[in-house]
Amino acid sequence: MEAVWNGVVLAASDDTVVVEGNHYFPIASLNMAHFAPSERTSFCPWKGTASYYDVSVNGEVNKDAAWTYPTPKDAAQQISGRVAFWHGVEVS
Repeated sequence: MEAVWNGVVLAASDDTVVVEGNHYFPIASLNMAHFAPSERTSFCPWKGTASYYDVSVNGEVNKDAAWTYPTPKDAAQQISGRVAFWHGVEVS
């Protein structure tokens, strides 16, 4: 699987976990040069609190385009240490 935005591969892995239709990539598979922590958080009753990343490619920023659950609840342990994408990031 690859996560691509603006023609640049942000993450690539054959080890993704699919939860609620989203592929969660291992953090080690991310090209961290394109990621900056965001201040946004959100809460899911069964997964816990998500933290977000802004994605930057060629001077363009896709705000809050990736998220992770740093300390997921027990029911979501399979996504611990993983990142998912939205906001126009193509995952295929």
